[in-house]
Amino acid sequence: MESIQEEYKSYIEEHMEESEKAAQSVKDFLMNSPAYYHGRLRVHTLQIPKVFSEDTIRIFQNIVKITYSIFTKVIREYLDNPEYRKLFPFSRELEKLILVPNLYDSLLPIARFDIFFNEDDHSFKFCEINTDGTSAMNEDRLLNQALELNPAHVQMKEKYQFKSFELFDSWVETSLSLYDTYEKKVEKPYIAIVDFLDNGSVTEFEEFKKRFQKYGYDCEVCEITKMKYRDHVLYSPSNIPVDLIYRRAVTTDIMAHYDEVRDFTEAVKNQDVCIMGSFCTQIIHNKWLFKVLREEPTLSLLTREEQLFVNEHIPYTNLLDDHFFDVNQVTEDKNRWIIKPLDSYASKGVFAGIDFSEEEWLAIVRENINQGYIYQEYCPPYRTENISFTEDDAKFKTYTNMSGLYVYNGSFKGVYSRLSDGGIISSQYNEKEVATLVLENKK
Repeated sequence: MESIQEEYKSYIEEHMEESEKAAQSVKDFLMNSPAYYHGRLRVHTLQIPKVFSEDTIRIFQNIVKITYSIFTKVIREYLDNPEYRKLFPFSRELEKLILVPNLYDSLLPIARFDIFFNEDDHSFKFCEINTDGTSAMNEDRLLNQALELNPAHVQMKEKYQFKSFELFDSWVETSLSLYDTYEKKVEKPYIAIVDFLDNGSVTEFEEFKKRFQKYGYDCEVCEITKMKYRDHVLYSPSNIPVDLIYRRAVTTDIMAHYDEVRDFTEAVKNQDVCIMGSFCTQIIHNKWLFKVLREEPTLSLLTREEQLFVNEHIPYTNLLDDHFFDVNQVTEDKNRWIIKPLDSYASKGVFAGIDFSEEEWLAIVRENINQGYIYQEYCPPYRTENISFTEDDAKFKTYTNMSGLYVYNGSFKGVYSRLSDGGIISSQYNEKEVATLVLENKK
């Protein structure tokens, strides 16, 4: 949507003072919204939203359809084939949790597929897959609200008709529909949204809680370490029996605090609570997946179309380990590679060679050898112009783009749009978020 991008830019350049004041109003709005939690503002935005055409949305829908088919085959093979399980780096304790049948009709209820999508030629590469802990629905909602304070967008609305994505009620409906297939379902389940609340997106959880309540269900946001398991019943911190869990606690954190969450995990192992999604989603969340996808025996599970899809869109991935790589391969052509932890989230500990000098890159690689890191083919992201008025000497510059495709039980539901002025898009350093819109037609 380059032409619309240029129209936004032209308006802003012609109304710089007005746009700068509007940017401050947007920041004030976000500071006083659920985007501010745990003592700081979690959303930093730019002036031009991301606008996609209906044709691009159909491309996203097709990406989701093929990817979801591949992923469910991988999960099913892991659950059914002990030999296939040996390809994955999971501990015995985690494997036990993964193998617990979830008793409802989905192996992957919720996910976000993060891709680098080229809007000119529609080529793309996957960045990573989020399953447990899939988030940022609230960021998208608030950024769309904040657009009404942006005079460039107000002007554009006089000319174009846009729509945004709905990511809350649609998930409530999806999870309740799946619960209806649960073998041990009760008529009116008590619902718990569960995480380590010191780290979790608490204001987002509260919004989901409101939506479950709107649909007529009692719901509680729960600190996972304070749940209690007695006589085959899992109790919330307020001592109410829980029937259905919307799990936001990522598997990495659960395994890191395993002794503190034994009540929770024992209830799961004994199938005394419905967990949406179950631990089998970790098979897809772990970054080792990208290596397994590109090799046998995984390729034999796939159709010819799916094999071609994997080879074209899944970046080469391997372990940053003495047994798997030659250090010179990763350091001599630094711009070709990115390294990241095998199992993390929120871009923690991710480094792109393009962001560092040769000496710096060599030091980073050597420091992380045999430390649970992977090295991965770096995909030069699609770049667009945008402007941040929260920076000194604000001016237009190019930003890398990442599109996160929300997937609810195999259906495409929306896009989370992030940008960065660096080689990686990281919430720790330089991430910016913008509202995502779909152009319906010209007025």
